[in-house]
Amino acid sequence: MIRRIVGKTLGLLGYTIQYGCIAHCTFEYMGEIVICSGPSMEPTIQNYDVLLCNNLSRHFFSIHKGDIIVAKSPDKPSVNICKRVIGLEGDKVCTSSPSALLKRHTYVPKGHVWLEGDNLENSTDSRRYGPVPYALIRGRICLRIWPLESFGPLKESPNGRIQDN
Repeated sequence: MIRRIVGKTLGLLGYTIQYGCIAHCTFEYMGEIVICSGPSMEPTIQNYDVLLCNNLSRHFFSIHKGDIIVAKSPDKPSVNICKRVIGLEGDKVCTSSPSALLKRHTYVPKGHVWLEGDNLENSTDSRRYGPVPYALIRGRICLRIWPLESFGPLKESPNGRIQDN
Protein backbone atom coordinates (compact mmCIF):
# COMPACT_ATOMS: atom_id res chain seq x y z
CA MET A 1 0.00 0.00 0.00
CA ILE A 2 2.79 2.46 0.89
CA ARG A 3 4.59 1.47 -2.29
CA ARG A 4 1.49 2.36 -4.34
CA ILE A 5 1.09 5.74 -2.58
CA VAL A 6 4.77 6.60 -3.09
CA GLY A 7 4.53 5.52 -6.74
CA LYS A 8 1.46 7.68 -7.38
CA THR A 9 3.04 10.64 -5.56
CA LEU A 10 6.24 10.37 -7.62
CA GLY A 11 4.20 10.03 -10.81
CA LEU A 12 2.21 13.16 -9.96
CA LEU A 13 5.43 15.00 -9.10
CA GLY A 14 6.91 13.97 -12.46
CA TYR A 15 3.88 15.30 -14.38
CA THR A 16 3.96 18.53 -12.38
CA ILE A 17 7.62 19.10 -13.23
CA GLN A 18 7.04 18.31 -16.92
CA TYR A 19 4.09 20.67 -17.25
CA GLY A 20 5.89 23.32 -15.23
CA CYS A 21 8.81 23.18 -17.68
CA ILE A 22 6.46 23.40 -20.65
CA ALA A 23 4.65 26.40 -19.11
CA HIS A 24 7.96 28.13 -18.31
CA CYS A 25 9.28 27.68 -21.86
CA THR A 26 5.98 28.86 -23.35
CA PHE A 27 5.84 32.05 -21.28
CA GLU A 28 9.58 32.79 -21.48
CA TYR A 29 10.16 32.18 -25.19
CA MET A 30 6.82 32.31 -27.04
CA GLY A 31 4.54 34.82 -25.35
CA GLU A 32 2.68 35.85 -22.27
CA ILE A 33 -0.32 37.80 -21.09
CA VAL A 34 0.56 41.11 -19.41
CA ILE A 35 -1.45 43.71 -17.51
CA CYS A 36 -0.18 47.26 -18.00
CA SER A 37 -0.72 49.72 -15.19
CA GLY A 38 0.03 53.41 -14.96
CA PRO A 39 -0.71 56.42 -17.15
CA SER A 40 2.46 56.51 -19.28
CA MET A 41 0.92 54.83 -22.36
CA GLU A 42 -2.45 56.61 -22.33
CA PRO A 43 -4.46 57.04 -24.54
CA THR A 44 -3.17 53.98 -26.45
CA ILE A 45 -3.19 51.66 -23.43
CA GLN A 46 -5.45 52.40 -20.48
CA ASN A 47 -4.72 51.45 -16.89
CA TYR A 48 -5.12 47.66 -16.35
CA ASP A 49 -5.61 46.74 -20.01
CA VAL A 50 -4.77 43.08 -20.61
CA LEU A 51 -2.39 42.56 -23.54
CA LEU A 52 -0.80 39.67 -25.42
CA CYS A 53 3.00 39.91 -25.59
CA ASN A 54 4.94 38.11 -28.33
CA ASN A 55 8.32 37.13 -26.85
CA LEU A 56 9.65 35.61 -30.08
CA SER A 57 10.18 39.12 -31.51
CA ARG A 58 13.18 39.82 -29.29
CA HIS A 59 14.84 36.52 -30.18
CA PHE A 60 14.57 37.19 -33.91
CA PHE A 61 15.45 40.91 -33.66
CA SER A 62 12.12 41.94 -35.17
CA ILE A 63 11.56 45.00 -33.00
CA HIS A 64 10.80 48.08 -35.12
CA LYS A 65 10.16 51.78 -34.55
CA GLY A 66 6.58 52.28 -33.45
CA ASP A 67 6.28 48.88 -31.73
CA ILE A 68 5.03 48.80 -28.15
CA ILE A 69 7.27 46.56 -26.07
CA VAL A 70 7.59 45.15 -22.57
CA ALA A 71 11.07 45.50 -21.05
CA LYS A 72 12.81 45.28 -17.71
CA SER A 73 13.10 48.74 -16.18
CA PRO A 74 16.69 50.07 -16.29
CA ASP A 75 16.03 51.72 -12.89
CA LYS A 76 14.33 48.75 -11.17
CA PRO A 77 15.06 45.39 -12.86
CA SER A 78 12.31 43.70 -10.83
CA VAL A 79 9.72 45.88 -12.62
CA ASN A 80 8.55 45.53 -16.23
CA ILE A 81 7.77 48.64 -18.27
CA CYS A 82 5.54 49.04 -21.31
CA LYS A 83 6.75 51.69 -23.79
CA ARG A 84 6.85 52.53 -27.49
CA VAL A 85 10.09 52.16 -29.48
CA ILE A 86 10.98 55.62 -30.82
CA GLY A 87 14.50 54.94 -32.06
CA LEU A 88 16.76 52.01 -32.91
CA GLU A 89 20.56 51.89 -32.84
CA GLY A 90 22.08 54.67 -34.93
CA ASP A 91 18.89 56.79 -34.99
CA LYS A 92 18.92 60.46 -33.99
CA VAL A 93 16.25 61.10 -31.32
CA CYS A 94 14.94 64.17 -29.52
CA THR A 95 15.74 63.98 -25.81
CA SER A 96 13.86 67.07 -24.64
CA SER A 97 10.25 67.36 -23.56
CA PRO A 98 7.68 68.39 -26.17
CA SER A 99 7.23 71.80 -24.51
CA ALA A 100 10.95 72.68 -24.45
CA LEU A 101 11.94 75.66 -26.61
CA LEU A 102 15.44 74.37 -27.31
CA LYS A 103 15.41 70.81 -28.61
CA ARG A 104 18.28 68.48 -27.68
CA HIS A 105 19.15 65.41 -29.73
CA THR A 106 21.29 62.32 -29.31
CA TYR A 107 22.09 59.16 -31.23
CA VAL A 108 20.97 55.73 -30.01
CA PRO A 109 24.10 53.59 -29.39
CA LYS A 110 24.64 50.14 -30.86
CA GLY A 111 22.66 47.42 -29.09
CA HIS A 112 20.14 49.89 -27.60
CA VAL A 113 16.67 51.28 -28.28
CA TRP A 114 15.02 54.59 -27.32
CA LEU A 115 11.71 54.12 -25.47
CA GLU A 116 9.00 56.66 -24.67
CA GLY A 117 5.49 56.50 -23.31
CA ASP A 118 2.64 57.86 -25.45
CA ASN A 119 1.66 60.20 -22.59
CA LEU A 120 4.81 62.34 -22.85
CA GLU A 121 3.89 64.61 -19.94
CA ASN A 122 3.44 61.68 -17.54
CA SER A 123 6.00 59.05 -18.54
CA THR A 124 9.30 57.93 -17.07
CA ASP A 125 11.19 56.72 -20.12
CA SER A 126 14.44 57.06 -22.09
CA ARG A 127 14.28 60.84 -21.71
CA ARG A 128 15.08 60.15 -18.03
CA TYR A 129 17.18 56.97 -18.02
CA GLY A 130 18.68 57.09 -21.51
CA PRO A 131 18.87 54.39 -24.17
CA VAL A 132 17.73 50.93 -23.07
CA PRO A 133 19.86 47.85 -23.88
CA TYR A 134 18.17 45.49 -26.34
CA ALA A 135 18.79 42.64 -23.85
CA LEU A 136 16.24 44.17 -21.43
CA ILE A 137 13.40 43.77 -23.95
CA ARG A 138 11.03 40.93 -23.00
CA GLY A 139 8.71 41.07 -26.00
CA ARG A 140 6.45 43.07 -28.33
CA ILE A 141 2.80 43.79 -27.58
CA CYS A 142 0.72 42.44 -30.44
CA LEU A 143 -2.90 42.49 -29.24
CA ARG A 144 -5.21 43.97 -26.61
CA ILE A 145 -7.44 41.22 -25.22
CA TRP A 146 -9.27 43.10 -22.45
CA PRO A 147 -11.50 45.10 -22.27
CA LEU A 148 -13.42 43.23 -24.96
CA GLU A 149 -14.79 46.41 -26.59
CA SER A 150 -11.17 47.40 -27.36
CA PHE A 151 -10.06 43.91 -28.50
CA GLY A 152 -7.57 43.99 -31.38
CA PRO A 153 -4.26 45.51 -32.47
CA LEU A 154 -3.04 48.72 -30.83
CA LYS A 155 -3.17 52.17 -32.43
CA GLU A 156 -0.32 54.19 -33.87
CA SER A 157 1.50 56.73 -31.72
CA PRO A 158 -0.81 59.65 -30.95
CA ASN A 159 1.99 62.19 -30.64
CA GLY A 160 3.97 61.72 -33.88
CA ARG A 161 7.37 61.36 -32.15
CA ILE A 162 8.52 58.49 -34.37
CA GLN A 163 10.86 59.81 -37.04
CA ASP A 164 12.24 58.06 -40.10
CA ASN A 165 16.03 58.26 -40.00
